[in-house]
Order: sequence, then C-alpha cells, then structure tokens
Amino acid sequence: MTDVTTDFPDGTDRRAIWSWALFDWAAQPFFTLITTFVFSPYFASVLANTPEEGQSLWGFATAIAGLGIALMAPILGSVADATGRRKLWIFLFSIPFVICCWMFWYAAPGESGSIAIALVAFAVGTLCIEVATVFNNAMMPSLVPHERVGRLSSFGWAMGYVSALITLAIALLLFSASAETGKTLAGIRPVFGLDPATQEGDRVTGPFSALWYVVFVIPMFAFVPDAPARNRISTAVREGLSELAASLAQAKTNRNVFQFLIANMIFKDGLVALFAFGGIYSAGQLGWGSIEIGVFGIIVIITGIGGLLLAGRLDDRFGAKPVILVSLVVLMICGLGMISIDKTTVLFFIKTLAAPEGAQFASLPEQMFIALGAVIGAVSGPLQASSRSLLVRLAPKEHMTQYFGLLALSGKVTSFMAPLAVGIVTALTGSQAGGMSVVLVFFAVGFALMLWVTERRAG
Repeated sequence: MTDVTTDFPDGTDRRAIWSWALFDWAAQPFFTLITTFVFSPYFASVLANTPEEGQSLWGFATAIAGLGIALMAPILGSVADATGRRKLWIFLFSIPFVICCWMFWYAAPGESGSIAIALVAFAVGTLCIEVATVFNNAMMPSLVPHERVGRLSSFGWAMGYVSALITLAIALLLFSASAETGKTLAGIRPVFGLDPATQEGDRVTGPFSALWYVVFVIPMFAFVPDAPARNRISTAVREGLSELAASLAQAKTNRNVFQFLIANMIFKDGLVALFAFGGIYSAGQLGWGSIEIGVFGIIVIITGIGGLLLAGRLDDRFGAKPVILVSLVVLMICGLGMISIDKTTVLFFIKTLAAPEGAQFASLPEQMFIALGAVIGAVSGPLQASSRSLLVRLAPKEHMTQYFGLLALSGKVTSFMAPLAVGIVTALTGSQAGGMSVVLVFFAVGFALMLWVTERRAG
C-alpha cells in the first residue's frame, strides 16, 4: 500500500497517523467475517429454522443495535468533548466488544440458546464497536491539516479493507470448510482440528476477530495523542447534555449541516441493509455456500481498496460531495443490475444456462453478479470515507466529537428502517430481489438530498 503519510507536510506525526488507521484495521474483521461474509450466512442457513427467519432475526438485531447507538453515541460524544478524553471511552467500549466476539464460538448448531447467543453478541458487539468508532473518528482533525482530512479518512478505510482482505482469506483458507468436502478453499482440513460438521470453522471467526482487535488496537492507545483531561465526568455529563441539546438546535438552524445529516441517515440505511443481507441474498439467489460467498467478498474488498486509494485524492481535490454523489449513482445502477439476476436469469428477462454441477462461477448470472459487486465494492468505501471527511469540513472544530456523535446518530437512528422495509417487501412479494429493491429507494432519496448540501463549515 502507498504510504499516505508522505503526502502530509513536515512535522506531521506519521506514527500517529498509522496508529490511528490501525483502529480500522483492528475492528474490520467483525464487519467482514461476522456481519457480512461468514457468520451471518451461517446464522441464516444453519442456526435459524429457515433463511427467511434468519434474515428477519438478523434484521431485528441490527435494528436494536442501531437504536442503542442512536441513543448513546451523541451523548457520549458530548461528554468526551467536555472531558477532553477520547481513548478512555474507546477502551471502555472495547472490553464488551471483545467479549461479544468471543461469544460467537458458543452459537453451535442444535444447541439450545445458540440463536439467542448469536443475536445478543451481534447486537451488543455492533453497538460497542460503532460507539468506539465515533471517538476514533473525532481524533482526525488533530492529526492532519484540514486540506488532508479526506486523504486521511480514505487511508483509514483502505487499511480496514486490507485487513478485511487478509482476514477473509485466512478464514477461507484455514477455517471455513465446504459442507460437501469438509475441506477449506486451500483443499485442506480446517486447522486446529476445527470440525466442519458443527460449523466450527464459521464460529471461530468470532474469537479470531477478538484476538485480531486486541493485538492491532494497541498502537492507537500507545501512539495517537489524546486531548488533555478537562472536566470531571459528573460535570462533563451535565455540560455534555446541555451542549448536545445546543448542537441539535444548531444543526437544525444550519440547514446545510442538517440536510447532510438527513441525507447521510437515509443512504446509510441503504448501506446497512446492503451489508446486513448481502451474504444471505447471494446464498438465496445463486445458491452459494460460504466458500463462494467468501471468494466473492475477497473480490469486492480488492476493488474497494483501489476505490479508496483513488477516492482520497479525488476528495481532497474536488471535495467530498462529488465523491458521495458519484458513489450513490453507481450504487443505484449496479444495485438494479444485481437484483435482475438469479441462477438462470440476467437483466430480469434474459434466460441463461445454470452453472454445471460443482463448477464455481461458471454461469453468466454468477459472472455478472461478481462484476457488479466488484464495482459496488469500489464505491461503497469511498461513500463512507467521504461522508466522515465532509463532516470534518462542515462541523465546528470545537465540537467535533459531538458532531461525530450526530453523524453516528444520523447513520443509525433509523437503521432499522431499511432492514424492516426489506423484510416487509420480501414477505409481500415472496421475492428476495423484490425485498432488496427497497435499498435502491434509500440511495435515490439520499442522492436527492445531497444535491442541496454545500461544502462549507458551520459558523
């Protein structure tokens, strides 16, 4: 990977930049292995009674986590601004996050309580890592000059994508095995004696994510400077809540910031559904197992890394808003193409031959699905990276953590809506593709609102 720190002026603490970006590296396996590509398809296809039930339960857990984040992140952000400390809060939320990751191991097939263990671990773990991310994001303005924030943001996302690529490859080559052969993608039995019959290769991704986080989050605590302590927590709670109310009022009076937060709320809802159901959707529409879904994930991650490395420079040169708008247009076009595909159909009406038995990615629908997914990967990371760099440019500097709390609020407060809408439409139409089409509406509405956002700082 290109050393992004060479793009910053002399005097920039490059060790701090790398250490800050390692937070994204450390946290990413949870989103890649648990939320999207390995554990969630296992949950829907093995633990739950039916894939439809699994999709519904996973959606409810996502919604519960989103509501928790909506309630907690802005308040805690205000408290952190008042106390001046961010790393303490990251540490406090890291402890339950690591415990939740470890709990996925105990969600074994056929065991009573496995479904509850998986759902609680997922909801609480998501809540904790998302809140910790709020505080990590808020340290960005202290690390680089204002004109390099976009590049730093994209660099952090790219580090996360490289981490996703490596950890997903490890899971596919060493842990997860095919149900038919009992062997991993490398053609070997799972390492450490993991039993394919009880899906231990899928379940071990939880403890693996926990250990990965513990090891790689240490440099952030050691080398990223934190703001000096100011007020005591008791005083900070009162001041923080008061300032939160003021920031909400200020955001509402500043139409530019408020409209961005609303747009972010809507298109992030679409992304939540896209990632929450991506693995489940490909399994249902194309009949893919964990190996196929994992390989698809690797392709998406590789294109995502390339997209982020390019988008950071485009963000700094042209601004975050154009990157966001282009990303949303591409997501709508490619999303429409993907829902037009099933095992024997492309573009809704064109019939093709199904893949030969045992052949991987041999049919035209599979190949088109992979191509469209690769393009989606290239723009979904830049969309999120430019969203946080845009907020850095819009928000008052003295209340940066608070506004990142509002960003988390806008990205999570209605995060139940897209998964819920997907579930309802799927039930009404009896079609996975029909349900996923709702995601395109969220992207379209977010795009329309972003057209009226101006890239200038609030007064």
